[in-house]
Amino acid sequence: MGSVSDRISGAANSVVGKAKEAIGKETGDAKLAAEGAAQDAKGKVQTAAGKAKAALGE
Repeated sequence: MGSVSDRISGAANSVVGKAKEAIGKETGDAKLAAEGAAQDAKGKVQTAAGKAKAALGE
């Protein structure tokens, strides 16, 4: 994946993950909250990878 697509995918995963986590916490669904937290973390890693690729010129 390119740097732009990594950053876009990362941002999308982070937003969706935060939403899932919030909904899970509000409804008492620990599994959904955990899935959301994991997806948010994945998104942050993707975004960082995209930024690193951009810095390296890939």
